[in-house]
Amino acid sequence: MTRPLEKLRIFLEMIKFEHSIFALPFAYMGLFLASTERPSARIFFLVTAVMVAFRSMAMGANRILDRTIDAANPRTRSRAIPAGLLRVRTVVFLTAGFGILYFISCWVLGGLCWMLSPIPFILAWLYPLTKRFTWFSHGVLGIILGISPYGAWLAVTGQFSWVPGFLTLGVAAWVAGFDILYALQDEEFDRSAALKSWPARFGKAASLVTARRLHFLACVCWAAAGWLAELGVSYWLGWILSCLFLLREHWLVKSSGLEKIQEAFFTMNAAVGMILFVSVVIERSAWGG
Repeated sequence: MTRPLEKLRIFLEMIKFEHSIFALPFAYMGLFLASTERPSARIFFLVTAVMVAFRSMAMGANRILDRTIDAANPRTRSRAIPAGLLRVRTVVFLTAGFGILYFISCWVLGGLCWMLSPIPFILAWLYPLTKRFTWFSHGVLGIILGISPYGAWLAVTGQFSWVPGFLTLGVAAWVAGFDILYALQDEEFDRSAALKSWPARFGKAASLVTARRLHFLACVCWAAAGWLAELGVSYWLGWILSCLFLLREHWLVKSSGLEKIQEAFFTMNAAVGMILFVSVVIERSAWGG
């Protein structure tokens, strides 16, 4: 493998490129719910390009701004920058490339997607800094990913609506909740480094309660979106199954602690979004769209 391709591979591994699966299904939900018929290949491709480029850029920004913290944290010091696998300027170059792709894709979509595109961009660069001064950093991350279904909806309709609004609120609460759970791994380090994560500020017990409440709120918001969109049995079956996966996520963390955090974080959360998206596709097919 040539040197540039090897650097790209390490970069994609560093930003956990496969975790794009968390946000993509909700963007697709907004896209399918906004369409009176199946979305065109063009808009499906553009929404995918926006989502993948944005998340890659945002994760690159996180790794750049957090490189000193990552080097000090035993859990993260093996990441590409502190481990010396990638130079900072290489990560800046690749991050900038994904940022340019994000703005180009938004420009091609046009309308409100282009006009509002600086907002997620600014939030993405702000998020890594928030943990220095507020325990609401998990909420900021939730808002960033929560924008995805609304952005896809706007790409189709160019109009505001409560359907993607509730999807967005649900995603924001869901992401904030599982990010709090994930931050339990760094509770002691964050406290010693004066970082303002929720676990470092309020402790493990309170964090578990907060995450449960946020995920309950997420389920309520997704139910509201389904009700407003007048979705049928397929969606509600998917909604129930997704709620059960969230329950299992909390059961895993409570019963096994941090030993099961990867399964709870990746497997359960990937299933939640994919199940809801598939249920919407089935509903759309049932409508004959």
